[in-house]
Amino acid sequence: MQTTHYLAEIIDELNRSVDLIADEEAEQLANEILKANKVFVAGGGRSGFMAKSFAMRMMHMGIDAYVVGETVTPTFEEGDLIIIGSGSGETKQLVSIANKASNIGGKIAAVTINPHSTIGELADLIVTLPGSPKDQSGDYETIQPMGSLFEQTLLLFYDAIILRFMEKKGLDTNKMYGKHANLE
Repeated sequence: MQTTHYLAEIIDELNRSVDLIADEEAEQLANEILKANKVFVAGGGRSGFMAKSFAMRMMHMGIDAYVVGETVTPTFEEGDLIIIGSGSGETKQLVSIANKASNIGGKIAAVTINPHSTIGELADLIVTLPGSPKDQSGDYETIQPMGSLFEQTLLLFYDAIILRFMEKKGLDTNKMYGKHANLE
C-alpha cells in the first residue's frame, strides 16, 4: 500500500474521533483553565510532547502555563489546575503526580481514553478522547500502532481548546505573536 493511502486512513480516523468528544467536557476544561491561577500539564512519552505544545500555546495567550518536570516549573498550589493527558490513565508517574496534586488541593483534569482509570478517579473533571490503548484492546479500532490515534487526537483537541480561548478572550494570531519566542 502507498503512504498516501495510510495518510488518508489516519485522517479518516481523526474525523471519526471528533464526533466522540463531548462538547460539555471540552467547555468545562476551557473554563477551568481560564479560572486557574496557574496551569500545569503532564503526560508521558508522546502524550507529554502534546502537553508541551499545549503549554506553549497557553503561554502565547498570556496564561501562566507550565510543564511538570521542567526546571523552571513553579510550585503547584491551591487554585491551580493540572491537566494530565494519559491514554490509559494508569501511567505510574502520572498517577503519582495526580495524587500529589490532589493532596495539595488544586484541580485535576484528566484527558484520557479511560475515564474509570486511577487518574480519572482522582480527577475533578474528565475529557474522554477516543483511541485504543497501546495494547489495542479497546473498543475503538485503528490501523495505527500503539497509542498514535489518542496522541494525535490529543494534539488536535488541545489546539481546538486554544481556538476556544481565543474566541473567549478576543485574541487573534497577531496578538499572540507578541508572546512568541524572539531569541531564536
